[in-house]
Amino acid sequence: MSIAAMNISPEAELQTTRTPGAKTLAASTISVTVDFDQDGVQHGFLKLPYSHDLSAWGCIMIPITVVKNGNGPTALMTGGNHGDEYEGITALLKLASELRAGDVQGRVIIVPAMNYPAVQNASRTSPIDKGNMNRSFPGNPYGSMTERIADYFQRTLIPLCDYALDIHSGGKTLDILPFAAAHRLQDPEQEAKCIAGAQAFGTAASMILFELDAASLYDTAVEAQGKVFVTTELGGGGTSTPKTMALADRGVRNFLRFAGITQGQLEPADEPQVLLDMPDASCYVQSLHRGILELNLSIGDRVRRGDLVARVHAFERTGTPAVEYHAERDGLLVARRFPALVDIGDTLAVIADIVEN
Repeated sequence: MSIAAMNISPEAELQTTRTPGAKTLAASTISVTVDFDQDGVQHGFLKLPYSHDLSAWGCIMIPITVVKNGNGPTALMTGGNHGDEYEGITALLKLASELRAGDVQGRVIIVPAMNYPAVQNASRTSPIDKGNMNRSFPGNPYGSMTERIADYFQRTLIPLCDYALDIHSGGKTLDILPFAAAHRLQDPEQEAKCIAGAQAFGTAASMILFELDAASLYDTAVEAQGKVFVTTELGGGGTSTPKTMALADRGVRNFLRFAGITQGQLEPADEPQVLLDMPDASCYVQSLHRGILELNLSIGDRVRRGDLVARVHAFERTGTPAVEYHAERDGLLVARRFPALVDIGDTLAVIADIVEN
């Protein structure tokens, strides 16, 4: 098979041609201890060799569960894309323990801790290479540890699935109105299915999400392969709550029903559902100053263009007036910075349009 047919990046091709005596190009340095085609329930690992000071021949062992029963669609369900976002990790660990082959028609692939080193470190990015998994696609089979994991998803796991759910929350630096989300896509049919999946997840709010840097996202990688993709933001602050865990638990069950892999009616949201839209970058209120943040609105508040959203107070000296930040659009305040200390470039708040109520 040619390198082009294997969908290997030019960088990988270049490295292979420079390797003396190389005969074949390994698809990935990651190996897997489960069989994706085998019926039943399997718990295993994605094994990524990682030689370091404490283990010369060590591996990063990323837990994976495969639940399969006959023919049918495949759902790829991930948490821990960022290591300080706990609803997805927890809900998928529970699902992996509870789901039985007889419950499904098709296949469910569960990876609760996608960036496993980051989850171990309770950090957004990997402590090994500072890699942000959600800014590392399409990855590189011979790159950093984070890039190698991304590459395995890009060329092995994503092609296996029909539906993908990636559960996020705000982590340590953001607090976010809980929502499930989809994106604007070139294919209107695919976009409609993704929005329907977000609404089926069962949060009171569903979002059409505008990303500031979409090119290297996991989201974009999945959508580019034509799959139905849903993501979430389920709170924040680097913790979980009974409310956000209830949303995540219900959401994973609803997603499998939406995909046609399990049976049953969708469990409705606790409140009337609203569809929100972030059409452009003006939704993000970003700081041009360093200082102490004073938010003047709360998550879920209605906002009108020109409203005072936040003040940033300089703390290097007294007698300096605070800098005020005002809304550039009407809408709903859906996210805010969680820590009070802010720097230039930090997002202070996010405002979304209300499409349907």
